[in-house]
Amino acid sequence: MDDCLFCKIAAGDIVPDLVYETKSVLVFRDINPQAPLHVLVIPRKHISTLNDLAVDDAGLVGEMVLAAQHVVAREDYAESGYRLVMNCNGDAGQTVFHIHLHLLAGRPLTWPPG
Repeated sequence: MDDCLFCKIAAGDIVPDLVYETKSVLVFRDINPQAPLHVLVIPRKHISTLNDLAVDDAGLVGEMVLAAQHVVAREDYAESGYRLVMNCNGDAGQTVFHIHLHLLAGRPLTWPPG
């Protein structure tokens, strides 16, 4: 997608503060962090929303979660706790229409989130 911010990051046209990457997934720091650790996990493949996932994407979503698990352990927040969030469409707060997983840690996180 030519106008997708995360596709530009995945293509290397925009260089984020990269934390971790695999063949299929990138993890980088959020530019507007809401916690001491706030990273975004994105697939290199463009998928606009969770509603657009196909059965074949199940492994990719699993890889996103495993990438988050790797980062949170490396950043030493696994034991104290962390939150994973995926928003779908505008009412849920999705502002970039390329699926992504927010990983937040490093402070108490209240419920409900807002």
